[in-house]
Amino acid sequence: MKNLVLGIAHNGYHTAQMAQMLEFYCGKLEFKHAFTLKNDKDEPWIEYIKLADNSFVEFFYATPEHVKNGNNRYHHICLRVSDIHAVADFLKSKGVEITSGPSVGKDGNSQCWCNDPDGNPLEFMCVSPDSQQAKA
Repeated sequence: MKNLVLGIAHNGYHTAQMAQMLEFYCGKLEFKHAFTLKNDKDEPWIEYIKLADNSFVEFFYATPEHVKNGNNRYHHICLRVSDIHAVADFLKSKGVEITSGPSVGKDGNSQCWCNDPDGNPLEFMCVSPDSQQAKA
């Protein structure tokens, strides 16, 4: 597996304070707001902050339900990989349940998901050369 992992692509977090988060990361820390992904209703869904080449932080707009349940912070970690199907095959060979994918996400990248033993979501993503991440 380690020969398929290229690095950490992003960490994802829910926030109920998007304006303050963007001001902090982009204004105070001077990272670049890379792009916004919209949901199926054409509403803002995720804000991407570019930290370095191939390295982002995702901020999801927290819903009232996230805040109510106290899970308006950590969302997931994403590992950038070279071959999403090889990763899926590897996970299956180790008895790891794939919870989603392989599929293509709204950003145009191939992805699959599983959970670690504590139930934390883990995303594996193969970046498409045409994706917003690649162009950011």
